[in-house]
Amino acid sequence: MNNALQQYIDLYDSHHQAIDAHCPAPINALRQQARKALDGKLLPTSHDEGYEKTDVNVMFAPDYGVNINRMRIPVDIAATFRCDVPNISTLLGVVVNDKFVATDTLTKNCPKGLTVMSLAQAAREFPELVKRYYGKIAPMDNAATSLNTMLVQDGVFIHADKGFSSDKAVQIVSIFSSPTPLMAVRRIVVALEEDARLQVLMCDHTQDATQRYLSSQVVELYTCKGAKLEYYDLEETSPLTSRMSQLYASQAEGSSLLVNCSTLTAGATRNEFSVNLDGAHCSTQLAGMVTASGKMHVDNSSSIVHAAQSCHSDQLFKYVLDDESTGAFEGSITVTPEGRFTEAYQSNRNILAGDKARMHTKPQLLIFNDDVKCSHGATTGQLDQQALFYMRTRGIPYAEARTMLMQAFMADVVDTVRLDTLRDRLHYLVENRLAGRKTSCHTCHSGCHIKIDNND
Repeated sequence: MNNALQQYIDLYDSHHQAIDAHCPAPINALRQQARKALDGKLLPTSHDEGYEKTDVNVMFAPDYGVNINRMRIPVDIAATFRCDVPNISTLLGVVVNDKFVATDTLTKNCPKGLTVMSLAQAAREFPELVKRYYGKIAPMDNAATSLNTMLVQDGVFIHADKGFSSDKAVQIVSIFSSPTPLMAVRRIVVALEEDARLQVLMCDHTQDATQRYLSSQVVELYTCKGAKLEYYDLEETSPLTSRMSQLYASQAEGSSLLVNCSTLTAGATRNEFSVNLDGAHCSTQLAGMVTASGKMHVDNSSSIVHAAQSCHSDQLFKYVLDDESTGAFEGSITVTPEGRFTEAYQSNRNILAGDKARMHTKPQLLIFNDDVKCSHGATTGQLDQQALFYMRTRGIPYAEARTMLMQAFMADVVDTVRLDTLRDRLHYLVENRLAGRKTSCHTCHSGCHIKIDNND
């Protein structure tokens, strides 16, 4: 078996001085530890438990380039953004491949108490703050995570001071743009201090659908005592774009976390969610939505650990799979002996809209405490033929009736979004996606003029 990891280890061993030269000490400090952790390791294959439907080794096998020397790569922001997620009065930043670029909107309007900037810049300006959070919950025993830590040079750093609150969400638009196959290695760190409140929207887009791209993304979310974080992740990439995203979250006492991950278009995507409820009286809501067609493959894997008493978690993942697309969901809830009075629920529901579509699902409970309320369940089926027949007898064309049923099926996942303008927009995007339509700037009147300086 070809070891796809080795090419990146060789790349680092040959160019580690150049990689370090472009990054400040807090980011470089963990590289050697990550490099050593990769000795003798392989990326997961379909023979490994939990990866039966997604071979990560195959995903990383192509000879992707890595922008070690931080070369400037031109990008047409307006053409890529297309207003699919319009300006919804957010604090907007852009990531071009793996380089963060602040917009005028962000630079001029970022409120006091909130930091939104390049991870590399934050490590230079606030080294002690970055050291406090960077790499603290991203495990070195995970090969894909260690690979990210070994090669990462930039990403996004978001920090909210104690008691911070704002009615404006932070929006980060990540764009793939390169004349050759490229792997973008990104690290996203979001930390909320005590009683802070923040909404974050991440959007992934591909500019050139004819080029191959790979995203290696690690996300670290921290909610301190009483903090409330909403983290929305929307992927609209191309059939030649692969994505390996690993999200790690740590919650302190009384904190609240909502994560909503929507995959509308993609090539091959693996999203991993690992959430630890480390403090008492925490709440976690994890929701996911997939609309797949063609030969798309989307795999969501979740692990929620209740390590303190009186916590609540709720997971809901839904898939609509058409044509020859494939989906996978594996979710686990673990309640430790310390997790008394836990309430934890998990649901995965799927529709196979195409005869050749396939779905793999595996919900799991690991309970080491008697004082809990926990449940899990999964269903996979086809569209309700009786409902379709009824709608057609009322004069609704077959294609429209089909779209309406699929849209209704997805409604409760979209409704977990608490940002009103985003929720309304997602309903619109899902309707268009399920109907096979594409949106463009002329369908939106909020404006899409974004000024970007992508110079080093």
